[in-house]
Amino acid sequence: MTKYDVIVIGGGAAGLSGALALARFRRSVLVIDDGTPRNAPADGVHNFLTRDGAPPRELYAIGRQEVQGYGGEFVDGTVTTARRDEDGFTVELADGTTYRSRRLLVTTGLTDVLPDVPGLAERWGKDVVHCPYCHGWEVRDQAIGVLATTSMAMHQVQLFRQLSDDVTLFLHTAPEPTEEQWEELAARGIAVVQGKVEQVEITDDRITGVRLEGGKVVPRQALAIQTTMRARAGFLADLGLETTLVESNGVEVGTAVQVDGMGATQVPGVFAAGNVSNPMAQVMPSAAAGLAAAGGINFDLITEETRLAVAARSS
Repeated sequence: MTKYDVIVIGGGAAGLSGALALARFRRSVLVIDDGTPRNAPADGVHNFLTRDGAPPRELYAIGRQEVQGYGGEFVDGTVTTARRDEDGFTVELADGTTYRSRRLLVTTGLTDVLPDVPGLAERWGKDVVHCPYCHGWEVRDQAIGVLATTSMAMHQVQLFRQLSDDVTLFLHTAPEPTEEQWEELAARGIAVVQGKVEQVEITDDRITGVRLEGGKVVPRQALAIQTTMRARAGFLADLGLETTLVESNGVEVGTAVQVDGMGATQVPGVFAAGNVSNPMAQVMPSAAAGLAAAGGINFDLITEETRLAVAARSS
């Protein structure tokens, strides 16, 4: 069985960036990808210099070609488990196929868990969005609603207010705003609707409103939500690598794999980058994290190779 220097698990921005850097350093690299990037529902990737607006799959197809140009290899599949062997790691795919490597780079991203409101999933990535930096321009000047499920909505609604004069905050299941927050909302002209949201109204393949319990419909063209961001890392359990809770301003927002500044995890030889370790990162920072992790991996391998060379020379 071929043993690669590095297996990269996940072929999004972080994984492809890491694979490219490693392949350019003459490392044998295998990228295993299941073809389900987090941003697949989106029409385009934004804030990515020279590629703003590119469809996600187009961006990743270009990345694959670049990695392959330096000898990197690809396998389509889902990794179900990763375990340590005598001198590295073995990963197993859903079909039972196994591959071996000296190091692992985990870039599997995360899963967005949406609030349990009918209609959200149907429009997710279209006119139901979460990140004003990723999708705000596309809903500018529209009638925007912000569905509040945590106190983080107070921050989110002010960001979307920069993009439209018509913004409504639906308190839904979020805590009551503080007196100071009420003042800020009023000062910015943000309408506030109390009560739980029952469903999102959809007509002719677009959002037309938000229906409250009791039947009242508030007309809206776009809806911003907060998701729970869960790291896709269950396959790492056999390595003893678990995710940790991530908080922002005292609010639990999801889970992530902990890493240091070069992407190293608590398990020697296993690195991680992108949304699996930083759920807040956009595409470009994820790519940068993949590059940094590649540097950490390459230096780790060189350190090992140097140690072995010294030992061999001394024997």
